[in-house]
Amino acid sequence: MPQLNLNDTTNFIRKMTLRRAWNGLKVFGSYQVSKWTGRSIQWGYPISISFEPTTSCNLRCPECPSGLRAFTRPTGMLKKDFFHETIDQLHKELTYLVFYFQGEPYLNPNFLEMVQYAASKKIYTATSTNAHYLNEANARKTVESGLDRLIISIDGTTQETYQQYRVGGKLEKVLQGAANIVKWKKELKSKTPFIIFQFLVVRHNEHQIEAVQQLAKEIGVDQVRLKTAQVYDYENDPNQLIPLNQKYSRYKKTSSGKMEFRGNNANHCWRLWHDPVITWDGAVVPCCFDKDAQHKLGDLKEQSFRELWQNKEFRNFRSQVLQSRKNIDICSNCSEGVKVWG
Repeated sequence: MPQLNLNDTTNFIRKMTLRRAWNGLKVFGSYQVSKWTGRSIQWGYPISISFEPTTSCNLRCPECPSGLRAFTRPTGMLKKDFFHETIDQLHKELTYLVFYFQGEPYLNPNFLEMVQYAASKKIYTATSTNAHYLNEANARKTVESGLDRLIISIDGTTQETYQQYRVGGKLEKVLQGAANIVKWKKELKSKTPFIIFQFLVVRHNEHQIEAVQQLAKEIGVDQVRLKTAQVYDYENDPNQLIPLNQKYSRYKKTSSGKMEFRGNNANHCWRLWHDPVITWDGAVVPCCFDKDAQHKLGDLKEQSFRELWQNKEFRNFRSQVLQSRKNIDICSNCSEGVKVWG
């Protein structure tokens, strides 16, 4: 489950119920027992879920399969009826819902209606956007939807820097979109959504970290969060993305001069016990690092989530993580355990 800031913790706690708290304890307990015994044990149901509104995107970011139009899986839009049915199965235990996996959520015309439905079930909701569609109307609807957390990707404080990664993007639209949300929060006297500027630290923008923090203050954004960049070919880094300052990097240079991953590949993973991903068309995958859904563990078009959560495929995948996580492709470049300072 994503980390909460002190300023929105109160809102999160307000949505907690005894049933959700008990479920969380069961899930955490089963994870700890699994770590200690090396056996896959799963109690309870997900604490958090990531639901994919769409695989479509308006930008062409160089390390993103959505931006590169590189998916081998189908592309499309999440249907609200399917979403409602799934949430109806899970809302009593579910605490946190992320409306994001791949693609730009605001391209789905029913996106904010789905947010509103989840909010009506008193689930804490969050999304991540490139902010190009946060015009006045959408900004107002976003605040009115009950969305609790809005992550805005901003990877540069000048157009020249921003467009090097956010290919096809316009920084002025991002800044105006953020300002529109701040405006409508004030107009509607709403404490939500909690607004985060997410800054993907790469080589060409690492000198702008202080500038983005100042920009956030000027606009009224609640928090700036720095994120390490996932580089698929990190040994060669063809797009020259790995920062020179290693405290902002997911990789480190060895004594021989080669780059290596510096994350945590211990034989356990909390995400797999509490935070699965559902694609727009109903496939359930282990986590957000399986971007092309190559480790499909079930299909909600064929069985209920409660059946799927305990099926043979899920049990086997959890067992693989407990026995030899480093040999699973999607785990080899995972940011879990990589800390960022600044």
